Amino acid sequence: MTETNTASTSNEQPTSRQKDAHADQPVFIGDPFTHSTLFTLDFFKRLAKFSLVGVFALGITGWTVFEGLHMWVENVELACDQDSEVRRWEWDHEAEKWSGGDKGGTDPALGFKGRHAVRSAWIAENWGTGSGAIISRSDTSSGRGSQGTGSLNVIEARLEVAQNFMAIAISISESKMSSGKLRPQTLGELLARHASVLERMGTRDALLQARFQYERVWAGLPAKGTGAARVALKLGDLDYRLGDFEDALAWWARTISLTQGTQQSNLSAPEFTQAIPSSPYAQRTLASTLVSLSAYYSTSGHLKQAQHVQESGLDLLRSIPSPSRISTASPPQALHSLFLLHRSSLLSIHLAEVLYALRTAPEQSIQWLTRAADSSERVALALAGLPFTHPDAPGSAIPHPPASEASLVTVYTKSNAMRKPAKSLLRDARRTAAEAWNLIGILREGEKDGAERALECYERALGWAGVSSDRSGGIGEPGEGTPEAEWKVLWNNYVRVRDATRKQMTQTTEP
Repeated sequence: MTETNTASTSNEQPTSRQKDAHADQPVFIGDPFTHSTLFTLDFFKRLAKFSLVGVFALGITGWTVFEGLHMWVENVELACDQDSEVRRWEWDHEAEKWSGGDKGGTDPALGFKGRHAVRSAWIAENWGTGSGAIISRSDTSSGRGSQGTGSLNVIEARLEVAQNFMAIAISISESKMSSGKLRPQTLGELLARHASVLERMGTRDALLQARFQYERVWAGLPAKGTGAARVALKLGDLDYRLGDFEDALAWWARTISLTQGTQQSNLSAPEFTQAIPSSPYAQRTLASTLVSLSAYYSTSGHLKQAQHVQESGLDLLRSIPSPSRISTASPPQALHSLFLLHRSSLLSIHLAEVLYALRTAPEQSIQWLTRAADSSERVALALAGLPFTHPDAPGSAIPHPPASEASLVTVYTKSNAMRKPAKSLLRDARRTAAEAWNLIGILREGEKDGAERALECYERALGWAGVSSDRSGGIGEPGEGTPEAEWKVLWNNYVRVRDATRKQMTQTTEP
């Protein structure tokens, strides 16, 4: 028994050798610092992995959106209008060409960078850049600062960005000309688009560069047809704005020759006949040229020449066939007729001013101004899809009230070829109507007891300028497309006559 217990005890108690063996084995004790370090490393490892995945996903998404936007512009915004009526009235000639020609879009031979530069210019010009204006002293051909100009120019950011992209596209186009893969018209179309952007920037440097670009377009035209006539008109208008009047007259003379098929004996004194061009595009070009020529003679003191151009021009425009009713004409035909009607209203305003300067009876000027106001209002109402008579009295002769906020009808906004011409015509028609009513008001003020009639004219002018008549004395705001300076003139005339009328009424009612 004793032996058994002794053996059991000896089995349960470790020997000294076993104790030493256990003591030699390492013992792992949990270290909080070690655990924290491992967790931190694992966290940053996962963060780096997810960040890398996120960056790749964001990059792929951004690139997809970027390319998708460019494909939309290429295939939708720059698509060529295939409507037969649009082509019949040659509004496809008015459409902006961005190097793709009749197929629309951009020229594939420009390559990846060149095509993206063209589309980026279109996006900046039409959709903006997120900034309204910038103060620039840039060289408009390159966008780099010019030394020694000593002046600051306020330029819309979208136009500055657009012209920079167009300069890149033109440079690429010039470098690829020798390859023979570019369309023959690509460089000319890009130059024309660049010149158009520069022209709207309005600074003298921009106008000079625009003229240079149009001159390059003119020199590269293979045949001097209706397209060349429009370029000549652009050059004439630019020379007029730059003060080079002799050159302006020469270019306008070339425009008339190309549209009417005549030979000008004296480029310094353009002459036109009553021959109507067969091309609608040529008709619109000729009408715009007559307005430019009329404006030059009217403002330069050549009143007799101005009167002759205006009266002959009105006779010519009236002789061009037009639909009996605008509502029955197709949209392209209606837009063509409205364009010519607006140009006739501008000539009527010029003629009224010239007759007044020649000291004819004021009533003659009022008659021409009334015609101009009526024509301009008809153009604006037709483009907005509104009736010519008052909606509350459709059977009467009461005109429709001014509609300065009415939008362009859908049929024009959906057409790539007619959208911009129609939008510009709507804006110009409203401004012309406001100008005509304002001038009528000025002439009415000179009549005996004409203050009330003048006030009505000023109110209608304000309505077309974007400001409703406000009898409470508050100051309104100009509508879209109305320059601040023009609106101030209209508003000051209205306030002056309104206050004088109130004062006169108060004196009359006092005992």
